[in-house]
Amino acid sequence: MTSSPASKRQKVSSSSATPAPPYELLYWPAMPGRGEHIRLCFEATQTPYADACNEDRKTGMGILMPLISDKNTGDATNPPPLAPPVLRHGELLLSQTPNILLYLAPKLGLAGPEGDEDGIYHINQLALTALDGLSNETHDTHHPIAVGLYYEDQKEESKRKAADYVSNRFPKFFGYFERVLQGEASKGGEWLYGGQLTYADLVLWQCVDGISFAFPVAMKQMRASGKYGKVFELYERVRGRENVAAYLKSGRRQKYGNGIYRHYPELDAEEVWNVESQK
Repeated sequence: MTSSPASKRQKVSSSSATPAPPYELLYWPAMPGRGEHIRLCFEATQTPYADACNEDRKTGMGILMPLISDKNTGDATNPPPLAPPVLRHGELLLSQTPNILLYLAPKLGLAGPEGDEDGIYHINQLALTALDGLSNETHDTHHPIAVGLYYEDQKEESKRKAADYVSNRFPKFFGYFERVLQGEASKGGEWLYGGQLTYADLVLWQCVDGISFAFPVAMKQMRASGKYGKVFELYERVRGRENVAAYLKSGRRQKYGNGIYRHYPELDAEEVWNVESQK
């Protein structure tokens, strides 16, 4: 599979000459965030999509904000979304990252081997586990008390949260995925399930990549421990895929910053977390 040049991607446009994109992702502009798992699925499979708020911020936000307004009650077939990401596909509106991924996976060929009717539920299980432990919990390291408070208002609590997260939760979740890759259901240890790339692999990749930005010192320790070799091999395998590599080099890939994955050196210091747990 070859990489699709950016010029072939369909854009948000008011022009009647521009065909409506088959898929439209609505997510906050200028950050990977929870929308990145969805972008990766589109990019890895060369599926045309519109990333509305990044392609035309004013137009995209003009679509998104009314959808998540507390005045929106939805329509006859779509309840209102609470927050982005939101996927618009024709008349269908879906929110919640894992829900969107579950919808997209069979359509994009990321739902496991053909004929394995139950496989998508195993894949969903793996994706949910990664999102729970390596995305949601990562976010909580810099907002352990309240999402509405600034990080600076909860720095001391964040240090305690980060220490526990790196010392105890990292090994738990990385160890789990290492076991998955050693198991029979992986079918060879290259991918999490069924011997082929699924959306669970892309979700895990994004989580590991985000954590590598947020906790580079801790991740260096994780790699050096040698305990999670298969997880890091999967990470490199996904990053090396032609379409993914092209996407990562493109302007479509948003940079980390003030989102789920944030780098605070004071949370990523050996004196903060227990290095002994990685030995």
